[in-house]
Amino acid sequence: MMHHKRLEHRFVEHLPERLEAGVLYISMEYATAAHCCCCGCGKEVVTPFTPTDWSMTFDGETVSLSPSIGNWNFACRSHYFIRRGRILEATSWTDQQVEANRRKDRAAKENYYGTPELTNVVKPTLEQPHQAKTSKLSFIELCFGAARRLWRELRNQSKN
Repeated sequence: MMHHKRLEHRFVEHLPERLEAGVLYISMEYATAAHCCCCGCGKEVVTPFTPTDWSMTFDGETVSLSPSIGNWNFACRSHYFIRRGRILEATSWTDQQVEANRRKDRAAKENYYGTPELTNVVKPTLEQPHQAKTSKLSFIELCFGAARRLWRELRNQSKN
């Protein structure tokens, strides 16, 4: 059962040092969103916006993320959708379903980016420790900033 039924969205440049439960933080600058797991376990969930990971829709009032959030590396193994700010609980997946989806994700990255070496560049694990905000960028922001630049460069090269 989900502890949170809704997420309030906040557009931010940098993710805060500590995520507030019930809030979906969205950084367009770093093409990522983060929130505390909606089951209430308190784990931080990071969803990068890339052509092969998540996408975000803002309708002027609410935010949706696609695809679903599957926290298979967490003890809670929660699975839910974020649709128009609401949390919709989804069925749990078996280990076989999780592994099949991971293979599909790796294949999508390889197909999109064209090389297996680039498929692990974009998405850090969900278990990365959250870095404190100082004048320096966090690990997550550095990864996504670099990934966005790499993606743009690859896209520009393919157009030429």
